[in-house]
Amino acid sequence: MNTSTVVDPGGALAVHVAEFIAGTRYGDLPAQARSSAKRAILDTLGAGLAGARAEASAILHRYVGTLGCGGGTASIYGTALRAPPRFAALANGTAMHADDYDDTFHPSRVHSSTPVLAAVLAAAEHEGSSGRDVLAAFSVGAEVTCKVSLAIGSEHYRRGYHATSTCGVFGATAAVCNLRRVPPEAACAALGIAGSESAGLRENFGTMAKPLHAGRAAESGVVAASLAALGVTAAPTIFEGPRGFFMAGGGGYDAGVLRGRLGNPWSYVSPGVSIKPFPSGNLVHPAMCKLRELVLAHDIRPEEIERIAVKSNRLLPVNLTYHQPVTGLQGKFSMEFCLAAILTLRRAGLAEFTDAVVNRPDVQEAIRRIDYSVYSDAEAAAEKYVFLTTFLDIVLKDGRRFSARADAAKGSPSDPLSDGELAEKFRECAAFAGCPAERAEKIVGLIGRLEELHDVRALTALLRADA
Repeated sequence: MNTSTVVDPGGALAVHVAEFIAGTRYGDLPAQARSSAKRAILDTLGAGLAGARAEASAILHRYVGTLGCGGGTASIYGTALRAPPRFAALANGTAMHADDYDDTFHPSRVHSSTPVLAAVLAAAEHEGSSGRDVLAAFSVGAEVTCKVSLAIGSEHYRRGYHATSTCGVFGATAAVCNLRRVPPEAACAALGIAGSESAGLRENFGTMAKPLHAGRAAESGVVAASLAALGVTAAPTIFEGPRGFFMAGGGGYDAGVLRGRLGNPWSYVSPGVSIKPFPSGNLVHPAMCKLRELVLAHDIRPEEIERIAVKSNRLLPVNLTYHQPVTGLQGKFSMEFCLAAILTLRRAGLAEFTDAVVNRPDVQEAIRRIDYSVYSDAEAAAEKYVFLTTFLDIVLKDGRRFSARADAAKGSPSDPLSDGELAEKFRECAAFAGCPAERAEKIVGLIGRLEELHDVRALTALLRADA
């Protein structure tokens, strides 16, 4: 990546982004972009309903209740609570990321849908926006998130920043600005304000603070758009300035990723976004899918295992830091637990990532039989491995051996979930949240024809517990 250290000569990047925000409407979206947006919205709302049951969400619900702002205009999903849009975005964004079940834009490892959707739906419910306007705003916000996350120097991630929040706040801001049809000048100011709200550190992975990153990005997006509309000013060089987001957060940037590239192509169309098959860190999903395939194909039982050797890119353990997890949250970032769950239980769904399951004696025994190592950069380059290439070598006590390579997981752009499989994932999330099946089907149907809704509150009403 080109990591220029000077202000881009083509003019302030925020001005360019703001023009895209203010100038894009539903009619500008190609059919594939509209379809991808609706799929992402369904998937993220499912994750949000399930995540509303998480302990972090319960705390956020109590927190919002202490603010004295009951009777607000935006719903907190999975509850009967209402709040002002900023606080609904905070709670819903946290819930959408609470189980790590939301989608991933793999080129920059950003969960691009959650901050954007939480912000735009809270604002849209407050204003009674149409489904078409929501689709356009969500698409614009997700596109800004993805392109900003690609433009910043790769040092951003290595320094420990969590791009879902640091870049997601720009997307959330862009989405709300687009929804409210603010002029380019106000959108540019909103991006500048968002730049000073960009935050989130990967040290908090495996704790409740990680999903809070997404919620705070969504909340900050609503606030930034609102303050800019009222006249708060900010630097138009917030991206490329010597003390701006790109230089402070990553030490460099590639302006060419943004300039002339927003919606060209739409990131959710090419290269596409991955929809998760398991509620855990996506880096382990190729190995989980492949192990499950082998376990079922050969009827492998945990008591038959002598050892399982797993080998991945050396960068994966930077996030998969819990080699002996003791909590469900830690298990989401543990290669060993994720594979132990597949081996022992033959599944790793919402019900499996709990403290009780992580500490089951049989699961802990399976963890002890898993050896996790990494291959070298030289080997990866010589063999042309992709970032997620992972190898499994299973040795049974009777001498049988099964080896396999996995480059991608189910749900990735190369092996996407069908519309039916995506709807089934939503139903499972809704059922986990206690949402009646009949209501879940109505939600699936409404999102399928979202562009026909005159008022998005027909959808958000179904996401409340008092529907």
